[in-house]
Amino acid sequence: MTDTHSAIDAVWRIESARLIAGLTRIVRDVGLAEELAQDALVTALEKWPETGVPDNPGAWLMSAAKFRAIDLMRRNEMLDRKHGEISRELDARQEAAVEEIGAGLDDSIGDDLLRLVFIACHPVLSTEARVALTLRLLGGLTTDEIARAFLAPEPTIAQRIVRAKRTLTASKVPFEVPRGKELATRLSSVIEVLYLIFNEGYSATAGDDWMRPALCEEALRLGRILVGLMPHEPEVHGLVALMEIQASRVHARTGPNGEPVVLLEQDRARWDQLLIRRGLAALARAEELGSERGPYALQAAIAACHARARRAEETDWGRLAALYEELAQLTPSPIVELNRAVAVAMAFGPAAGLEIADAIAADGSLKDYHLLPAVRADFLAKLERFAEARVELERAAALTRNARERKLLRDRAAKLP
Repeated sequence: MTDTHSAIDAVWRIESARLIAGLTRIVRDVGLAEELAQDALVTALEKWPETGVPDNPGAWLMSAAKFRAIDLMRRNEMLDRKHGEISRELDARQEAAVEEIGAGLDDSIGDDLLRLVFIACHPVLSTEARVALTLRLLGGLTTDEIARAFLAPEPTIAQRIVRAKRTLTASKVPFEVPRGKELATRLSSVIEVLYLIFNEGYSATAGDDWMRPALCEEALRLGRILVGLMPHEPEVHGLVALMEIQASRVHARTGPNGEPVVLLEQDRARWDQLLIRRGLAALARAEELGSERGPYALQAAIAACHARARRAEETDWGRLAALYEELAQLTPSPIVELNRAVAVAMAFGPAAGLEIADAIAADGSLKDYHLLPAVRADFLAKLERFAEARVELERAAALTRNARERKLLRDRAAKLP
C-alpha cells in the first residue's frame, strides 16, 4: 500500500496541472476544477491500493474527474433554464467520454495547460497570490509545502490561494490565451512569477537556509513546460536560459556545513556542465528568435559570461559591464545599477564601482537593501578604507533576514584588518 501511495503521489505531481487545466476548460472555474481533481485523487487513493495503479493513470484521473463534473453540472439548479440543451450536450459528452480519454487526452492538453498558466499568473491577482496559485495549480504542491517553502504560516497561504480563486471567479477571467498586445503584457507576468519562484529558491530572503533548491527545480520545470507550450517566444527561452545557467551553480553555492559561498570563490568544477550547455542552447535560441534581446535574455547573456569562464580571473568583466549598461537602458533599476557597479569595479577598479554605488546610496531607493552596503564594503576594503568597510558590513548584516547570510557578513567584518 505504501508503494501504491508513493506512486499516486508521483502521478499527482506529474498529472495534476494537466488534469486541472482540462477540467477548467469544461467547468470554466479554476477553483471548481481543482476540487474535482482533488475528488479524483481521493477516489484513486481509495481504489488503487486494491486494483493497482492503472496503465494510464492520468487518463484514469481525468475520466473520474470528468464524470464527477458531469454529475455536478446535472444537479446544478442554476442550469434549470437551459436544462434540456445542457442535458443533451452532457449526455453526448458522457457517451463519448471513455473513448475520448484514451485517444484524445493530449489533443488540446497543451492549449489547456497554457491557458491555466495565464490564469494562475493573471495580473488581477497580487504577486504573492500569483506565486502561491502557480505552485498550487501547476506545481502540484500542497498548501503546507508552499508555506514551508516561503516560511509563511499555512493558514496565510491557504487564505491567499482561496482569495485568488475567488478573485478569478468574481472577475470572470476567461480561460484563454490572450492575443495581440495583451499577450506581451500577460506573458511578462507569467515570466515574472516563475523567476520569482526561482529566485526565492536561489537566494532565500529569510530563514536559516541560504538556498531552497526544491523551488529552483520547480521553477525550472515549469519554465521548460512553458518553452514547450510557447516555443516561438524569445523571452521564454531567455528565462529558461537564465534559470538553467544559474541552477548549474547550486551545488557550488554552499560549503560543507551549508555556509554560503559567493560566486568568485566557488569551485567551478562543481558547476553542472549539462545545465550550462542547456542554458547556452536556450540563450542561442532566444537570440535567434528575437532581433533585440529582452531583459531575461540579457540577464542570461550575463550569466553566460560567468559560465564560460573556467576560472574567476578569466571572467570578461568589460563585457559584463557593457551588458549591465544595456540592461539598465532597457529596464532601469537601482538593483541593475548595483550589479553594474560590481562589474565596473572588477573591470576598471574599486573607485569606479564605488562612485556608482555612492550615487545609488544617495538616491535612497535601496536604503533597506542589504546588498548595497555589502557591495560598498567590498569596494571600501579594496581601497583599504577598512573602518568604513566594517561599518557597512555590520549594517548589511542587520538588514538581511537570512541567518546564513548574516553570519557570512559578520565573519567578513571580523576578518578585516
